[in-house]
Amino acid sequence: MSQQRGVESSPPSFSQLEPGSFRDPDSRVFYAEDGVLRVLSERGRADWEAFAASSLFSEATAEGKLVATETADSVIDQLPHVLHREVAAVLRHEVIPFVSYPYEWPFGMLKDAALLQLELLRRALSEELILKDSSPYNVQWRGSQPVFIDIGSFERLRPGEAWSAYRQFCMLFLYPLMLQAYKNVPFQPWLRGKVDGLEPAECAAVMSIRDRFRRGVLTHVVLHARLDRRHTESDRDVRGELRKAGFRKELIEANVRGLEKTVRRLQWDPPASVWTEYGTTTTYSDADAERKEQIVRAAVESRRWRLVWDLGANDGRYSRIAAANADHVVAADGDAAVVEALYRTLKQESEKRVLPLVFDVTDPSPGLGWRGAERQTLADRGTPDLTLCLALIHHVSISGNVPVADFLDWLRGLDTSLVIEFPTREDPMVRRLLARKREDAHPDYNRGWFEQALGERFNVERSEELSSGTRVIYVAQPGT
Repeated sequence: MSQQRGVESSPPSFSQLEPGSFRDPDSRVFYAEDGVLRVLSERGRADWEAFAASSLFSEATAEGKLVATETADSVIDQLPHVLHREVAAVLRHEVIPFVSYPYEWPFGMLKDAALLQLELLRRALSEELILKDSSPYNVQWRGSQPVFIDIGSFERLRPGEAWSAYRQFCMLFLYPLMLQAYKNVPFQPWLRGKVDGLEPAECAAVMSIRDRFRRGVLTHVVLHARLDRRHTESDRDVRGELRKAGFRKELIEANVRGLEKTVRRLQWDPPASVWTEYGTTTTYSDADAERKEQIVRAAVESRRWRLVWDLGANDGRYSRIAAANADHVVAADGDAAVVEALYRTLKQESEKRVLPLVFDVTDPSPGLGWRGAERQTLADRGTPDLTLCLALIHHVSISGNVPVADFLDWLRGLDTSLVIEFPTREDPMVRRLLARKREDAHPDYNRGWFEQALGERFNVERSEELSSGTRVIYVAQPGT
């Protein structure tokens, strides 16, 4: 729930509806000047009151695991009636710094989000409450700290009913984690390709006979896929049958405890790559590295920044520098192993200003879901007022085949201040990249054209060539 959207002085309007909140008939989310608002139906209000009266609500909020929430019924008459039933209550939530999606998270973030979801569900059951949804989209981040945001998911536990969100948990949490842990298959493309996650049959098809002996696979994948197929082909009212049979809460609790054990034991050891070893293989001299850091630090300290993007963040060295003078930093890199290592470090540091994301500049997150708006592009969730592009453009232009001017056009469209580094064609890394191409490839990748294109789009305040003579750093403001 980003600060950058829906800020108006007038009463909330339809244009400020959160496009991804339409799935719950008892709850819709709006953006307003003073925060994030949620409208509730009469049923939703009753569930909210039961949750608000529980010890879980106050305790989890104090622990930072639950988004801060208060009633805001004074604005109830200003909101449109989008529930097709009477709006019975309005809630106001704290604003999460920057919205991210599970296909932008490394393995450790998805795992910690799953464990948070299961912990809250287990604690809710002890107070006769349950989570009707089990989606990673209900978890956001304060830096490296996961926070559950969908207050409308908590409802009163109804006797005899099973945990209806178990299938959703498997499809969006458990199966992606198993793919990465057991098969070393990145889950991000799978989640990005389908907003509802992996079907049981799809996950079962990936697992080998030997995989069936791994923890959780037989129960939660193979048997689940068989039952799923039977229920799909049948007209039986399984939910009603379970209710009549007196389905017990203890069965749900046992399932949740088993899932927690399974998820905790899932591990992924990122393979070594060029980027995980970048800090030890970089061609920078000590003098160049120190001067580069000084330039970045001076730019960052020139003012207080609301949101900084560090594109190609690698180990987060410059993200940390930016965080010292910024409210929030998005540290993005296209290598999931690098982002996993960064997340683990930030988690140990309890860092709440730097959000690590898996993000490929040459293949950015698109709009997904219903009408392409249910999940939004990175820029639609909030643009930065400072962007760091350090040791990046040669990979975008040469490896990614994106014309230099096109990349600068994209940056200019963000309306952002900019610190950008240009390695010349003589730079050892650039020479290595060009050696893989035809001799006449990438004629637009040269310092003269880069400086002309940059000057046409930005006001360049300063530029400095590092002592190596093959890298130049520019500090620029968006042009008028």
